[in-house]
Amino acid sequence: MVRHSIRTLLVGLCTVAAASQAATAVALTVSDDQHKVTSNAAQALHPQTLSDLTTAMKDEAYAYALYNLFGTQADRDGDAAVGRVFPTTAQTALNEHLHEAAMLAGVVGTDAANLRQAIDGETYEHQVMYRDFANQARQDGDTKAADLFTEIAADEGRHRDAFRTALDVASSGRGTIPAPQKANPVAVLAGLPQVRAARTKANLDTAMHGEALAYAKYMLFAEKAKQSGNPALARLWEGTAAIELHEHFAGEAVLDGLVRNTKENLDKAVTEERSEATALYPGFANQAKTVGDIAADRYFNNIAADKTERAAAFQQALNQLR
Repeated sequence: MVRHSIRTLLVGLCTVAAASQAATAVALTVSDDQHKVTSNAAQALHPQTLSDLTTAMKDEAYAYALYNLFGTQADRDGDAAVGRVFPTTAQTALNEHLHEAAMLAGVVGTDAANLRQAIDGETYEHQVMYRDFANQARQDGDTKAADLFTEIAADEGRHRDAFRTALDVASSGRGTIPAPQKANPVAVLAGLPQVRAARTKANLDTAMHGEALAYAKYMLFAEKAKQSGNPALARLWEGTAAIELHEHFAGEAVLDGLVRNTKENLDKAVTEERSEATALYPGFANQAKTVGDIAADRYFNNIAADKTERAAAFQQALNQLR
């Protein structure tokens, strides 16, 4: 009886979310003229609004990655209904919430602009962020994390070099866009953290949010490349995105102990959704309204409402499991 009620609840949620995704997918094909409009609109936004939109994109990209892992674990735990709703919710976070924020912020530009943006990000992660994280983890005795951070830093350097070559090809019209590296997917099983220092845990959280956002942005850039008639560049974006999500994010998630049993995962999802619904996004909305960024105000309020509904649905599923 309990299983039946959970199934009824979550199948209904999946149906609604799937309809939302289908409607959103149409909006993901954006013309060059629309890119110019959104870019100009983004330039007119208050700097704090742009910062809040970036935070929203990181959180929604992270939710996409996290809920897909939770869905896989629910399947392992024999909770098939919950296993369906987690990835469905993940798709909404990516295809609706993140994509709308990206449009408001003018994230996607020309192929050349997208490559320059990625080169800057990969250079920072290669030369600064991951090297610092590795040094700090080694100082704190978290050698597994230090080794992983060092490995990822090297990967990010290779990504940067591939993007630089692709930019040269795009600018000159000569040469060949590199093929992407092949991802080595990491299985993320339920487990406890494999690091001990609070600083390492915080750095893992920062890294996972960054890797999730890189995945989402590179998939958007891939769509732009396809629209531009550049399938080789699209393949480079997609292949690199797969490494960021299935290798880097996943490896960090293992060390973080990100995934637990389905009951604990639902409890975490409820807590996260409630916090964002009651504090994070209303705060962003108030800030946007104060500075006159009306479209962003509406966006943040809409997400807060979605997350209130999500928290209630996850809570009901959690209650059914107890």
